[in-house]
Amino acid sequence: MRPGDPGHPRPVRFLPQLRDGKDLHHWLTTTGFDHLPPEWLIHFVGGTLVLDTGLYERVIKEGRLQRRPMCAALDGDAVVWADGLREEVDAVLLATGYRPNLAYLAKLGALDAAGTPLHSGGISATHPGLVYLGLEFQRSFASNTLRGVCRDAEYVIDALAAYVRKAPAAAGL
Repeated sequence: MRPGDPGHPRPVRFLPQLRDGKDLHHWLTTTGFDHLPPEWLIHFVGGTLVLDTGLYERVIKEGRLQRRPMCAALDGDAVVWADGLREEVDAVLLATGYRPNLAYLAKLGALDAAGTPLHSGGISATHPGLVYLGLEFQRSFASNTLRGVCRDAEYVIDALAAYVRKAPAAAGL
């Protein structure tokens, strides 16, 4: 499957990783864009972007990467597709995106109707002691990157530590 083909969920949107010889994260930090409110960023950016030096966009356009739906199984050096076809491969890249699967929290009431965590900056709005890290636009544009998740961890740790200090001691410990 290629971006835009029927059956492909949505086209890949690439954002150049380098601008004027500097990494995009430099510019996001320098301009302050990185710290704009997530509610604003979501509307401005308009969806998930893939930061790329140009390599991935080029090989997809050239047809050198094959995009396919999830395989049924991996068996040794072969991929087994849903129709039972086995194909020997050199490498498998699972490009799953940055969408966490948090369905197990639905029964707790921790998610909205779309399955998105109810939170403020990564601190659960429904359950004290529950925090999130790595959510897209959790607190900034960089929240779902290693650079941004570090800042978000520093932000949620105080709430988590406060909860742990007040939590009853675990039985038998």
